[in-house]
Amino acid sequence: MNDIELKEAQDARIACEALPFARNLGAFLDQAAQEMGDKTALHLIATDRELSALDIQTMTRSVAAGLKAKGVTFGDRVGVMLGNVLEFPLTWLAIARLGAVMVPINNRYTPREVAYVLGDSGAKLLVTDAATDANLRDAPELAGSPAMGCRVVVGAEGADSWDALAAHDAATFLPDREPELDDLLNIQYTSGTTGLPKGCMLTHRYWLVLSRVAAFRIKGDIRNVLSAQPFYYMDPQWQLLMALYLRGTVFLAERPSSSSFLGWVHRYRIGYCIFPQIVLKQPAEPRDAELPLALASIFGWRRDAHLEIERRFNVTARESFGMTEVGSALSVPYWANDMVGSGSCGIPSPFREVSIRNAEGEPVPDGEIGELWVRGPGIMLGYWNKPEANADSLRPGGWFRTGDLFRRDAKGFFYIVGRVKDMIRRSGENIAANEVEAVLTGWPDVLEAAVIGVPDADRGEEVKACLVLRPPATRETFDLPALAAHCAQHLAAFKVPRYFDIRDSLPKTPSEKVAKHLLRSEKPDLRAGAFDQVTQQWN
Repeated sequence: MNDIELKEAQDARIACEALPFARNLGAFLDQAAQEMGDKTALHLIATDRELSALDIQTMTRSVAAGLKAKGVTFGDRVGVMLGNVLEFPLTWLAIARLGAVMVPINNRYTPREVAYVLGDSGAKLLVTDAATDANLRDAPELAGSPAMGCRVVVGAEGADSWDALAAHDAATFLPDREPELDDLLNIQYTSGTTGLPKGCMLTHRYWLVLSRVAAFRIKGDIRNVLSAQPFYYMDPQWQLLMALYLRGTVFLAERPSSSSFLGWVHRYRIGYCIFPQIVLKQPAEPRDAELPLALASIFGWRRDAHLEIERRFNVTARESFGMTEVGSALSVPYWANDMVGSGSCGIPSPFREVSIRNAEGEPVPDGEIGELWVRGPGIMLGYWNKPEANADSLRPGGWFRTGDLFRRDAKGFFYIVGRVKDMIRRSGENIAANEVEAVLTGWPDVLEAAVIGVPDADRGEEVKACLVLRPPATRETFDLPALAAHCAQHLAAFKVPRYFDIRDSLPKTPSEKVAKHLLRSEKPDLRAGAFDQVTQQWN
């Protein structure tokens, strides 16, 4: 960064951090409602139903009063298992007013998975819809669950319906205890690549910091925000609050859709969104360059794809790095056009201090690879009921170990190179799996790639690439030697995969991450069924 750019970044950070916070999320909503009045704050794309900021203020107070009447009080956990319907954000914000804690649950979970989340969190009540309730209520895995004995059902009738909650008088609502910034608001379960999901304990401050940081990244008068992921993930939650910070409107899609995405952006004049890389596969149209987006967030994109989105759609696209545990950690500033296609995740976000550490926990010089540590106000309090995980991840001084490997360049920009547990050690050399995967997916006939290590007596580990081909390519027609040559051109020799496995699909976690622990454990001999570059034959 030059001196002017550095000052701009510092000034933006100071401005973002200087503003006072509301006492809690409910107070933040009241401030927004007072300023916005009848202006639309939430638009449901599936039905075109709209709620104003005043509607949200009133309805969340009514629902909070209804939950209180059902016995929910400060600190109680409430499971919420819904699709992208208006009742989901309204229930979350009502829970916030009570000082209770929301436990969002993936509505694709099986009864076994639901039983784990409800049991681990100690939820006393479950809010769900009629179809999901019908699938869960007689499941043996959930027998005896307190939350299943106290359900609120969207779309039902009677005293246990969600509408009955919303019918309470908003004017009579008072919490038993007013929540503070550092009181718990969410237990947000993450779908890791190993073991059972862990519940991240997220506070009112966490959400207010994250949404403010997102709002401050935007330049110009942006009001319309598109949210196209399930609301049980963290992104739609902070995007709703971000829109309220901007005194604008969040447009909530029922479900992700690559074919509908660009139409939504045009129809609703979207100024900001998270842009899915898969949308680039949609056929080009003359109006692509007229996309109203002022800023698009992207995460982990190929470098050529980053260049393509800016060229094709005439939009400023910026990489970031964050995770449920810490919110926003890094982002590329709006003005940093020279970083487009660099692969950098940016510089530290407001409210965040970051450090790259070696295995002994000591900072490493610029250019060297180490684990990214993050600290700052509003990161998670820890993992719910997971003392071992907390001991491993949380360090003195408020530092959180991300488990991600990074390097920093001389200008102060950070680059992700892999996972601490996703490194392959071959003949004394460390190989970052995602570096190899990026090269593999750069080949036209490769749709998805996952790289793992295969035990080897001579070298410790060899590199294996698990591939899903892009139709019409098949195992019989795929030019494997050409792909190997492509890898050799773009990777050091020790990084080029020895084994290639062509598959119909890759196993995924509920959050659609590749479940590499399943790839590593699916067979006793990971070489079986793979093509060996050394012997030039299929094992």
